[in-house]
Amino acid sequence: MRNISQPRICHCQIGRLKLTLSNKYHLKLTSNNVISGLKSPLPEYDYVIVGAGSAGCVLASRLTEDPDVTVLVLEVGKPEMFFTDVPSMAPYFQRTDYSWPYYMEPQKNVCLGMINKRCYWPRGRAVGGTSVINYMIYTRGRPAEWDRIAAAGNYGWSYKDVLKYYKKSERTNLEQYDYSPHRNTTGVMNVEFIKYKTRLIDAFLEAGRILGSPTVDYNAPEKLGFGYVQTTTRVGRRLSAAKAFLHPNKRRSNLHILPMATATKVLIDPANKSAYGVQFVRNRIKYEVTAKREVILSAGPIASPQLLMLSGIGPRDQLSRHEIPLIKDLPVGRTLYDHITFPGVIFTLNTTGLSFIETKVSAINNIFAWLQFGDGEVATPGAVEGIGYIKTPVSTETEDIPDIELISIGGSMVSDGGPGASKAVRRGMKISEDVFDNAFGSIDSTDTWSAFPMLLHPKSVGWLDLKDSNPFSHPRMYGNYLTDPMDVATLVAAIRYVQALAATPPFQKYGAKIHRAHYPGCSKFVFDSDEYWECAIRTLTVTLHHQIATCRMGPQGDPRAVVDPELRVHGVNRLRVVDSSIIPRTVSVHTHAPAVMIGEKAADMIKAAWK
Repeated sequence: MRNISQPRICHCQIGRLKLTLSNKYHLKLTSNNVISGLKSPLPEYDYVIVGAGSAGCVLASRLTEDPDVTVLVLEVGKPEMFFTDVPSMAPYFQRTDYSWPYYMEPQKNVCLGMINKRCYWPRGRAVGGTSVINYMIYTRGRPAEWDRIAAAGNYGWSYKDVLKYYKKSERTNLEQYDYSPHRNTTGVMNVEFIKYKTRLIDAFLEAGRILGSPTVDYNAPEKLGFGYVQTTTRVGRRLSAAKAFLHPNKRRSNLHILPMATATKVLIDPANKSAYGVQFVRNRIKYEVTAKREVILSAGPIASPQLLMLSGIGPRDQLSRHEIPLIKDLPVGRTLYDHITFPGVIFTLNTTGLSFIETKVSAINNIFAWLQFGDGEVATPGAVEGIGYIKTPVSTETEDIPDIELISIGGSMVSDGGPGASKAVRRGMKISEDVFDNAFGSIDSTDTWSAFPMLLHPKSVGWLDLKDSNPFSHPRMYGNYLTDPMDVATLVAAIRYVQALAATPPFQKYGAKIHRAHYPGCSKFVFDSDEYWECAIRTLTVTLHHQIATCRMGPQGDPRAVVDPELRVHGVNRLRVVDSSIIPRTVSVHTHAPAVMIGEKAADMIKAAWK
């Protein structure tokens, strides 16, 4: 591990604007914003939380509202810095040391256009977790989705139950939606519209109305529709979970956060199967800290199941293979869902100045407008402008549940190109340079529009295994993408819907025309045939970083469950998992908002258990 006191230089670039920040500036910034300069923890706390991500930050904040309760948060990452606040730089941080460079195991017939033909799965490695590097999109899921989770025996997880906790966190700044009954204006996590908009978002919303999708608050429970993207930003600056929940409470003497600390094992008494502490490494030194009440894993959908298995909780055969003593045989990592997208549905336009193009966004006047007012093109979350929910003709859902989310971009993947540009989007996805140039080089850095179709309820289910017993190894992750033909059919149906949007007058007045991309291996198919699009999807198969269910929630007797509806690990005392890994089935969400909700709900359950 790297000692945080060692000097380190961060070279960051926004288009042609290059700045260099030394570690000294980084540490000075964080000492004013995070925690107490803690150098080593106390030997014992009431609660030890592993992970300061979206859920862990909330949990630490809420538990320490009681001044008689002590909490230690162990976080492997480091605090934020100036550039992580810049919404338009979200793609850049997928490839920095603010993210875990996870890769899916090679899978035949997917991610064929990626470097080494492997899907890239970056996860946040920071105080604030993935909320430090994500696209800040705020979504809650449909009522019927949460109701069916509750109906499966997960008491307390119906839509009505989770809505209470969504609202608890939220401080809306959404104009006409602020005082809707499902919104709240008094929480600590800002949710707002992006002030700067291109004319393309107006075309997207109008086209949606023409095709029968009204313009709505897409988080409202009443009906599906399209809307302006809602983001967890504050006056145009990223509002991570750390900024919302930890920074305002940094003076609490009962809250300690130890960054750059890697948890390596949960300490569990094998006789009574009770967790009593955590082993961790910091600056190459091994430590142990004990928990008087509970150990809580909030390390995310990859690290939480890995740590459970390293601690003896997981599938018997896998732990035996790695010579890890078994504490409890549970199906840890046996279920893994993910949301994937295809970013190659790109339309050229005959009007210039319509879309975001990085070399223009990063002009000095735009940088200073953002610095002064939090406004302008720099405040856009990676050029995302709108969200739309649809049910395609191939959907088998009987309830009001979409099978596709459309993410309207004020441009496309080619918007990050041109001389001096970062190419952060394509590089953040790890698309092979040769594949990208062959497919899109002819339109690089031109005005375009695209909508990413997100497959909301994949039928294909993945899994996660340990690579070995070394806590510093990455686990083996199997997405198992597109193995069910229904997933391919749904994505192709979504592409047809996007084409129908582009064919409406709002887009045709800008001359929207589908770009004929040339992918290796797809030339044998007729362009725009279903076979062509399946080949294209398998070439550019991209995760949206929404892995869930690896520590799946379910009642006693559920053969796939790891935790119960109160997030207690089945068969192990004083140990919970509190993060998005507990979500038992797919939901129409970007997972930051649900993880915050899970943290809020878990805090109340834990407080009630320890009255």
